[in-house]
Amino acid sequence: TGLRMTQVVAEVLAEGTGVPEQEWARRTGVLSGPNLAMEIAREEPTASVVAAPEHGTAAWVARCCAAPYFRPYTNTDVVGTEIGGLVKNVIALCVGICDGRGYGDNSKASVMTRGLAETTRLALALGGSTATLSGLSGMGDLVATCSSSLSRNHTAGRLLGSGLTLAQVQDAMTQTAEGIKSAPAVLELARRHGVDMPITEAVVGVLRGEAPVHELAPRLLGRDLKSEGNHA
Repeated sequence: TGLRMTQVVAEVLAEGTGVPEQEWARRTGVLSGPNLAMEIAREEPTASVVAAPEHGTAAWVARCCAAPYFRPYTNTDVVGTEIGGLVKNVIALCVGICDGRGYGDNSKASVMTRGLAETTRLALALGGSTATLSGLSGMGDLVATCSSSLSRNHTAGRLLGSGLTLAQVQDAMTQTAEGIKSAPAVLELARRHGVDMPITEAVVGVLRGEAPVHELAPRLLGRDLKSEGNHA
């Protein structure tokens, strides 16, 4: 649909209750961060972000879910928080492909850094904040998802990089790698808003079978040289 999840929730609740969608949007928030489910289940220390349009709502939710091992911060940038949590799955696929191809830490760090840059560009185009993307729901979630063996998206990318087809990857995995389905939607959203997202575009090309996986790195590195600044 091209809608963020909070928009979908507000729309569905409005249809079901008769309460205006704007009212539900005001009350709807999102929790995101470096929160791999298995580690949280083991009560390993982590932090997260609760974002809601009104600070009071975010603060209330944060108080409800705070625990000795779980520290939620708050902000009012719902857009930036959601975009960080969405696009990181696509970037994790690319980092996983790097692993599957046998590339080293330089390659993976480059993908993560430039992936954060294109995530930030999209968030800004939609009204999000740069600061949000440098925080837990941006950089924090990105690092965890791209680095952990618990990450389904990283695992899917690694299998793709090792030579499996998308169908074989999906057969081999018992859990859903969200980035496989969300990558085309992210690319469509970016194009709609005139945002350049080369890593996302390259990943979508691999997923659609339009480009072999071994061409991903040359395709990205062969682009015209440019300045790193201003979220280029």
